[in-house]
Amino acid sequence: MRQELTCITCPMGCHLTIERSDNAADEGVTVTGNRCPRGAAYAREELLAPKRTVTATCRLRRGGAGVSSEISGDPRRVPCRTRAPFPKERVNELLTAIYELEVDLPVDRGEVLIKDALGLGIDVVATRTLH
Repeated sequence: MRQELTCITCPMGCHLTIERSDNAADEGVTVTGNRCPRGAAYAREELLAPKRTVTATCRLRRGGAGVSSEISGDPRRVPCRTRAPFPKERVNELLTAIYELEVDLPVDRGEVLIKDALGLGIDVVATRTLH
């Protein structure tokens, strides 16, 4: 199997070629075109276990105790992201959980909104402070 990627770990954007036999594990992967070791590591991860940092928004619950009716900028949603890259094959499940979440004010930037998302040890945190 042959696949081509552009490395995104640094600004050089190396054009990578990955070759792997159909029945081989990580040892059977050959990466060419990388100008640094990070490119080879990126290609192996992208081929064998791709991950993504997930950004989204969750709902803001209105009318909670101590919540001002006038919120700066009147946001309707709270921006959030995963604290670490998340397995690509489970991103849709995570997005469903985030979109179902309702958060009470106040919310501080970096506050954990979903701890140990989907049991994978990766938290979802707020990326904006809202009071």
